[in-house]
Amino acid sequence: MRPKRSTRDWVVDGVAFVVAILIALFTYSDGRSDPVPRMLLAVDFWSGMALCLTLWFRRRWPVQLALLAAAVSTYSDAASGPTLVLIMTVAVHKPWRTSIWVFAANFLATVVYARVRHVQDWKTLLVIAAILYVAVAGWGQYIRSRRQLLQTLRDRADRAETVAKLQAEQAQLRAREEIAREMHDVLGHRLSLLSVHAGALAYRPDASTQEVAGAAEIIRASAHQALQDLREVIGVLRAPVGELPQPAFADLPGLVEGSRAAGIPVELTLDADGPMPEHVGRTAYRIVQEGLTNAVKHAPGEPVTISVIGAPGNGLSVELRNPAPNRRRGDGQGLKGLTERAALVDGRLEHGRTPEGDFRLHAWLPWPA
Repeated sequence: MRPKRSTRDWVVDGVAFVVAILIALFTYSDGRSDPVPRMLLAVDFWSGMALCLTLWFRRRWPVQLALLAAAVSTYSDAASGPTLVLIMTVAVHKPWRTSIWVFAANFLATVVYARVRHVQDWKTLLVIAAILYVAVAGWGQYIRSRRQLLQTLRDRADRAETVAKLQAEQAQLRAREEIAREMHDVLGHRLSLLSVHAGALAYRPDASTQEVAGAAEIIRASAHQALQDLREVIGVLRAPVGELPQPAFADLPGLVEGSRAAGIPVELTLDADGPMPEHVGRTAYRIVQEGLTNAVKHAPGEPVTISVIGAPGNGLSVELRNPAPNRRRGDGQGLKGLTERAALVDGRLEHGRTPEGDFRLHAWLPWPA
């Protein structure tokens, strides 16, 4: 289905039709200056007028009508107006190779016209016709090139807009993944500690009032801290991407102390002195945090040994050990996240059972000199 003719198309076609008729009437010869048969004059006039009417269909059949105009131009003066319009139409809507063939056909028609109408100064006629055809075809090619340029710019703008949308969507996905990872790391540890204290209350019905009050206070403080962490993470949704609240390597002893306060026997060996990159220290903190969360979840009450040793130029080694249960629960998403974190800083992470029956989580992180 061809698109409907717009208002602008109607105006342009109407102007082209009127201009073609005016040129046809101006160039039409009534036979007074040249001895031409009356029959040929009548055919000349009405052929030119009929060719003007075909201009309303020039957008659908530009090449066919231009060749028809070349045939009519072999004997008709009145065909000059619509012929020029049709040549320009071909130049606007068709490649330059097609325009050259149409130009050659109409120029050949002018040669035939000079013989049919017995034009005395036929050389001047051919020069004038060639100049007119070249001017009209050149104008049409200029309009065609300009339209193609504008269309190219529109396509580039559309592609740029599409790429911008895709980049924005990818940025949103990355932000969501980062927020989900932060919520898993932060809240998972806090909720694990809550579970330990709640379980202690459930399995110690003979606990004294002071012990119950102490455990309840720890639960209240942990719940309050978990709520604060949740508010910080959710608050990032209203802040620019990349402004997530991030811990530092210096917060690692506090993390271990919090686990000890929850009743988890944790032994920490910390031997890492020197200026450490922020992303390396943050990754080490998250690895220890996730390791403690997994220990509480899968081996509650069992001792955990943490070793964080490193130096500039040698890298940072983070290792957690705890007695492994006979059967682990969960889907391992936390360990997958830790593997991704280590890979992001060009480190590596491995985990699994040891021959002694412990579960070992080990990571090596680069620490440049």
